[in-house]
Amino acid sequence: MIALPKVYNQMSVLPAWETLNLESKLQDLSLYEFQIEAERTGIEVGRAFDSNPLLPGAILTEKEKLLGMISRRRFLEYMSRPYGLELFLKRPIKCLYLLARAETLVLPRNTLIVKAAKQSLQRPAHLLYEPLVVEIEPQVYKLLDVHQLMVAQSHIHELATHLLNEQTQAHLIQTEKMASLGQMMAGIAHEILNPVNFISGNIDYLSKYSDDLINLITAYEEGVTEPPPRVVEIKEEIELDYLQEDLLVIVNSIKQGTERLIKIINSMRNFSHMGEGSRQPADIHECIDSTLLILHNRIKYTIELVKNYGELPLVPCYSGQLSQVFTNIISNGIDALMEKAAALKEAAKSAPKWQARIEISTCVVEAENSRWAAIRITDNGPGIPEEIQQRIFETFFTTKPVGKGTGLGLAISRQIVTEKHKGRLNLRSQAEVGTEFEILLPLE
Repeated sequence: MIALPKVYNQMSVLPAWETLNLESKLQDLSLYEFQIEAERTGIEVGRAFDSNPLLPGAILTEKEKLLGMISRRRFLEYMSRPYGLELFLKRPIKCLYLLARAETLVLPRNTLIVKAAKQSLQRPAHLLYEPLVVEIEPQVYKLLDVHQLMVAQSHIHELATHLLNEQTQAHLIQTEKMASLGQMMAGIAHEILNPVNFISGNIDYLSKYSDDLINLITAYEEGVTEPPPRVVEIKEEIELDYLQEDLLVIVNSIKQGTERLIKIINSMRNFSHMGEGSRQPADIHECIDSTLLILHNRIKYTIELVKNYGELPLVPCYSGQLSQVFTNIISNGIDALMEKAAALKEAAKSAPKWQARIEISTCVVEAENSRWAAIRITDNGPGIPEEIQQRIFETFFTTKPVGKGTGLGLAISRQIVTEKHKGRLNLRSQAEVGTEFEILLPLE
């Protein structure tokens, strides 16, 4: 007597397709468990097939080691031939297997369904409908009906198409949002610049008038040896000596604040120039400094910023788009540094001795008989795990929590560098050491 074959998910022959996803593996499908020693007779295999019409085949073992697999289709084909029953029914099933033997596709249980379907379809035409053998663990095998594999693959294909449509729609929305944001920033910068220019243009006059008034008061004090009591009283009330000193400081502070505000506004205007018609020679260092000025509030007090600028010629580029690249990369570095600082603080229960640092270096390099402007942005954060480094530039791929990352920043950055500028965007990262992004822009 032979035990009837075991069928997983027998109440529902096919799995619930809605539970599958793009990363589903063979182990997520319904698998049939029917192993039989090759010395058992063909009649026992036939009885197993009769007892379960859905059983796709039988796994043959020899001394508890995998010998191969014979499918229901091949079994019935040979049994229906002239003298097939007489030749094979009462003899060891190994005899039939050796005659009808075909290559068996054996795959690990953690193989992706999409990958397994591809390998199955790459088999010769006469083997396309042969079941697959799934290795659950060493020396433990189960069968997978190829029809079920194809249905699962078709469902995953529908999921991928639906997801791609959603991502495309999200990408279009994000692109429109960025374009609107750029226009809004340009408009705001223009509106702010008008009153700022008015203030800046009048500061010099204010400074000159202040000096003139102070000189006039000094001349009066030198010419009038005994000022009226009322004048003496007012001088004491307003603390004239302190007022004269502080007035110069205030005027100078207003002048410095206005100059800084003009720089910030110019940085906003440069960043908002996302749709330049053609590449124009630009000062890369000025683009970087403009980006750092916008991100200054996130960097000050907590992150050490090191700039190692080399000698760079003017680089033909879309300066506004490059500013977006710098913003995306530096922002990611800041996020990584903040996460590491929080983790270290939590582990030590106090402020860590480690100092967050971002280093920006520029130089000219020669490669493949061409000259390139190289911009390297390095942080000493936690690094990017090796297993996801290949996916870091994929659209919508993000390691950040929901609501904190869109998965578009680095994907758009790579597109701007490689497609718009014919350059390269390289990644180097090591766990617990840090991450470096290298941007190479052609100079010719």
